[in-house]
Amino acid sequence: MGELVSLDDPFTVPTTWWHTLDDGRVQCDVCPRACKLREGQRGVCFVRGRVDDQVVSTTYGLSSGYCVDPIEKKPLNHFLPGTSVLSFGTAGCNLACRFCQNWDISKSKETARLSDRAMPEDIAQAASELGAASVAFTYNDPVVFPEYAIDTAIACHERGIRTVAVSAGYVCDAPRRALFAHMDAANIDLKGFTEDFYRHVAAGELAPVLDTLRYLRHETDVWLELTTLLIPGRNDGDDELAAMSAWIVEHLGPDTPLHFSAFHPDYKLRDAPPTPPETLTRARRIALDAGLRHVYTGNVHDRDGDRTTCPSCGAAVIERDWYELRRWALTGDGRCRACDTPIAGVFDGPPGEWGRRRQPVQLSTRHTGRDDGGAS
Repeated sequence: MGELVSLDDPFTVPTTWWHTLDDGRVQCDVCPRACKLREGQRGVCFVRGRVDDQVVSTTYGLSSGYCVDPIEKKPLNHFLPGTSVLSFGTAGCNLACRFCQNWDISKSKETARLSDRAMPEDIAQAASELGAASVAFTYNDPVVFPEYAIDTAIACHERGIRTVAVSAGYVCDAPRRALFAHMDAANIDLKGFTEDFYRHVAAGELAPVLDTLRYLRHETDVWLELTTLLIPGRNDGDDELAAMSAWIVEHLGPDTPLHFSAFHPDYKLRDAPPTPPETLTRARRIALDAGLRHVYTGNVHDRDGDRTTCPSCGAAVIERDWYELRRWALTGDGRCRACDTPIAGVFDGPPGEWGRRRQPVQLSTRHTGRDDGGAS
């Protein structure tokens, strides 16, 4: 799986969450996989491994790329709507989803793909200069690079920039608390609602993800939204969707936004067909009937599935066309203009005007004076 570099490498840093076993191996304690490593071995995530009898992270300051996106693309529909977010990821992932839509990044075994470089202060400065309201740790999962994400979040908060984690939530308690203590919002990818699906399709477990969701809702102030990619014949059955929706209502609350996204064949799951739009419509109806108030559809053009409605009077308070806001009927603090009911979320005055633009940014050159690192 490739040789680990030494601690002399500027992008390799010591980590905190590990311990030595009686047999001499070192166990990584970041996620439930609990990889047990001998000298020079990497964990399943590929980017954490054993060097000099400790677990190190090998991608601190490295990224597959930076891009300014609409916040709705994360997806987050109730967190600073209409604003821009500077998004980036590194490489590697601690799950092994056969359907991964970002497999070229998350399952990369070549750190040479990490062609852009930026330290936490550089990212915060760039976000400020670009007018981004937040920075998102996304593309792969920030639970495999928590040191980099935490330091970046601290630098962002010093500049008044908020932070977002897009994660599968497959993480142990101590690193989970450390990471999310520095996040303002999270979208957690709830991949299905059976242990069988997690075990055979994602190579993980459902229970730790549910633990993360309960923790975020009941022990933090992190704004939480969920996403489930619906795969025909795998996780889209009526009973499973109803059970998942009922669990969310009971344990996370009816105001928790849920996004159902359409699958397209990719990576190692090419024998399943694309998700029909009617499947998303059916899933949305099941979730609404279960008591969830804000259920959305993604990866399809669906005006009903993009709309935010007031749970009290039913008025459309936000109309979207893909990632672009079309109608805004909320007060500055997020109340329905028709009946003054507060809408769950994080609202800060008028909506942003970023729209659906996507602006790649080269940060490694932006702060060296070689060029301006503008949009391409």
